[in-house]
Amino acid sequence: MNVAVGTDHAGYALKGAVIDAIVAAGHSVVDCGAFELDAADDYPDFAAAVALVVAGGRAERGVLICGSGVGASVAANKVRGIRAALCHDTFSAHQGVEDDDMNVLALGARVVGQSLAVELVRAFLGAEFSGAERHRRRLEKVKRLETRSE
Repeated sequence: MNVAVGTDHAGYALKGAVIDAIVAAGHSVVDCGAFELDAADDYPDFAAAVALVVAGGRAERGVLICGSGVGASVAANKVRGIRAALCHDTFSAHQGVEDDDMNVLALGARVVGQSLAVELVRAFLGAEFSGAERHRRRLEKVKRLETRSE
């Protein structure tokens, strides 16, 4: 699977380990930046880049890294078709995909360390949407919310 990755300045130090984990799991990476450490790199820019790659079909999933993970997840969720969630535990990282068809994982570099970030990415990428009727029904309701607010 193709996985888009993006990070602002606060998550930049974690980016290499995340990319290595994605590649080690047999996936390819669409690197959406940042490409160097720059304090002027703002999370909405990289959240938009990753979200647009995923929503546009050039990647099946995305991983965003910012200081807390909150800002990146909020920004990514503004793009139609994106279901981003901030996860700090492996259960949420896989359950979000299995039950909610989460397609973007947000990580807080100032909250999780490198080892946990790698575990979260593995759990996220190893999970599949269950397709259970109740989850499909709920997902359709979520999708309708995207058009309701326009």
